[in-house]
Amino acid sequence: MCAVFGLIDYNHTLNAKQREKVLRVLSQECEERGTDATGFAYNSRGKLTVFKRPFAAHKVHLKLREDANVIMGHTRMATQGNKLDNRNNHPFSGLVNGTQFALAHNGVLHNDLTLRSQMKLPNTPIKTDSYIAVQLLEQQKSLDMKSIGEMAELVEGSFVFTILDDRNNIYFVKGDNPLALYHYEKYGFYIYASTEAILDRSLTRLGILGFEHTEIDTNCGDIIKIDGTGAMERGLFDTSNLYAFDYRFLRSSYWDYHDPNNHEPQDVKQLKDFAASIGINREDIDLLLFYGYFVEEIEEMLYQPGEFEKALSEILDECAYDYCGEF
Repeated sequence: MCAVFGLIDYNHTLNAKQREKVLRVLSQECEERGTDATGFAYNSRGKLTVFKRPFAAHKVHLKLREDANVIMGHTRMATQGNKLDNRNNHPFSGLVNGTQFALAHNGVLHNDLTLRSQMKLPNTPIKTDSYIAVQLLEQQKSLDMKSIGEMAELVEGSFVFTILDDRNNIYFVKGDNPLALYHYEKYGFYIYASTEAILDRSLTRLGILGFEHTEIDTNCGDIIKIDGTGAMERGLFDTSNLYAFDYRFLRSSYWDYHDPNNHEPQDVKQLKDFAASIGINREDIDLLLFYGYFVEEIEEMLYQPGEFEKALSEILDECAYDYCGEF
């Protein structure tokens, strides 16, 4: 659906111009996952700054001061919330007990409206499903591994969250969406993107892919915190609610039911490839096909903000009633 990317230059190895180049290349490579908006968050002169624009990354020019050494980025493909209202674009600003933070999300959340009602959260002019994560965090007493884990356990859907606070701590919250994180320990920085392919292309363009580095292992349920000195801390959150209403047992491949040889038509393969490029699970496409949607209908929904999620939600609600009774 979108892409996250960024740089943690904890040893101040790079100067501002070099960091700008790294972020420019990363963001441009991330355009394959979204061109509706581009945003950044970073700390400079003791202040957390969020800079975002409703443009593709190659049209956005980031200017950094020398002290801005941890930068979190996002490119967006809009599904909910008009991109021209910049409040709907990532990263989003939040405040927890005096701690400012910025949050970016890759994925789709299905229960944002339900949570807002259940948790009695205030209505907001921000129409993006991702913003519910900010609101949930703002109900906590602090921003830390525990509170972030509690937020991740409440939301349903697909996600990777990145969260940067005003003390230069950055958190990676790994749901079922991809994340690639490399550590160039010898040179004193981390660099990350939504996929290894994007990250490797970026590093090739920058001429540093072959430099000695470690690929940091990230799994669904991980929370990784990296502080301003480069120190890493790991935590976990319970993923049992991640698919609470996904009913994956219904999401076996549509073609397993209809073709024992799993001969998937080319138009379906192309549809799934496109859906995967914008962060939508292939199994979700199978589920809509199973319930009678045509390829053309699904493709059209992918281009209409909220329509795909609405159709999927209706099916999942029906599944919940049929298999669990009223709730």
